[in-house]
Amino acid sequence: MSFRDNLLHLRAANDMTQEQLAALLGVSRQSVTKWESDKSYPEMDKLIKLCEIFDCTLDELVTGDLTDRAPASQAAEAAEATEALPPGPAPDPYGYDDHMRSFASRISSGILVIILGAALSTIFYSLGESNVLGFLPLSENIANAVGTLFILAGIALGLLLIIPAGMAHATFVRQHPYVDDLYSEEDRAKTRNSFAFDLVAGIVLIFAGICVIILFSDTPLEGIVGLPLMLGCIAFGVRSIVYGGMMLARLNVANYNEAAAEVLASSEIESLELPQEQKEKLQEYSKRDQRIGAICGFIMIIATIAGLVMLFVPEYQTPLFWMAWVIGGLLCGAVSTLMKVAK
Repeated sequence: MSFRDNLLHLRAANDMTQEQLAALLGVSRQSVTKWESDKSYPEMDKLIKLCEIFDCTLDELVTGDLTDRAPASQAAEAAEATEALPPGPAPDPYGYDDHMRSFASRISSGILVIILGAALSTIFYSLGESNVLGFLPLSENIANAVGTLFILAGIALGLLLIIPAGMAHATFVRQHPYVDDLYSEEDRAKTRNSFAFDLVAGIVLIFAGICVIILFSDTPLEGIVGLPLMLGCIAFGVRSIVYGGMMLARLNVANYNEAAAEVLASSEIESLELPQEQKEKLQEYSKRDQRIGAICGFIMIIATIAGLVMLFVPEYQTPLFWMAWVIGGLLCGAVSTLMKVAK
């Protein structure tokens, strides 16, 4: 007798729904469905919990025949205790939602800090060109140096948020390469409404920044007030849009499962306790992502060479040297999107 047959019988004999059993085990209803259809197998801690619920041994549950087993008293009590639970997906057993919320907050905040650093730097760059306020004893070199320090400080602080967040996300994906869909239609509707608000708020802030720079245009305060305020509005606007977009994207659990191939090595994928079909899909995605990574790496090498040339070679020097990396990043995004869509 198989584990699947035993589980089906025990759940039916104890008049227990998939939702009730999932709630008792701390998994989603979809997980129970996959166990009962032989598409996946529970982890050891879940097997032990099943034995406690149905009052049987591990050997009996996995390889024995429990189809003649009478209902267990503790199973009936447990089922009654779950009747008051609200309908819908079971509580998140993976910590997926909390993780994705934290990931979205840290990434968007890192972007905010980087742009704010650039906003503050423009104040000192403007003072270096002409002492607008008339009383700050800053030479042009000192003002430019302080402005550069603000840019570097913004980048450093932003990366201190972004890089650890990326590493934590990679660790989470390795621990949970496959996640069941935990969201109800109500969750999706609320998140879509929140995204609409974040998107509109971000656009309004960006347009407000444009209005500010127009207001101070051709005045002595354009560089010291208008430009930093514009960049500050843009910083918070971009943060709002990025955060809202990442919160909306977290609902696409299927995309998360596919993106796990970007983090996992082929050997790690092969060792996962997943159906063979799912492993083959992950292997295919992994090979595609390796090709994308190679192409993007080549693009960024070219962008770095171009940026260094525009920074150090007198004939090509320009204050817009940093645009080389921006263009390189945009090209990488375009290549990644096209390759994924083509597949």
